[in-house]
Amino acid sequence: MKTIRFMCGMPKIHFYICAMSFSTFIVLIIIGLLAGTLSGFVGVGGGILMIPLLIIFLGISQFEAQGTAIVAMLPPIGILAAINYFKSGYVKWEYAVIIALTFVVGGYFGSKISLNLNPEIVKKVFGVIMLFAAIKLIFTK
Repeated sequence: MKTIRFMCGMPKIHFYICAMSFSTFIVLIIIGLLAGTLSGFVGVGGGILMIPLLIIFLGISQFEAQGTAIVAMLPPIGILAAINYFKSGYVKWEYAVIIALTFVVGGYFGSKISLNLNPEIVKKVFGVIMLFAAIKLIFTK
């Protein structure tokens, strides 16, 4: 089994050598591409796709999947997609700024609440939200 090793960690905090199988590396690339494509295509947060795929294909916990997805989305949160929509005149900056600022606050409190609940409850809530959104999108004109 091929293993990929690289430096991991946060700058100025700590670094260590990460090792993962080549197949895990490929699965992560596929998840990232699918989530980025879906995000750019329909404007959804990549976590809708990343979280279930991380759990299903890599067997990590609900909280690990949520934390991993949030960290993965921090730098690239759709910058290239945002540029494309901006160039086409489809960005309402005043809305985006308010949403972005309150998203930070909501993300903080949402993570605090989530981490104090049983992961199975969080997984069920996530599933219900996805199901509700899917039904609404499918049956609304």
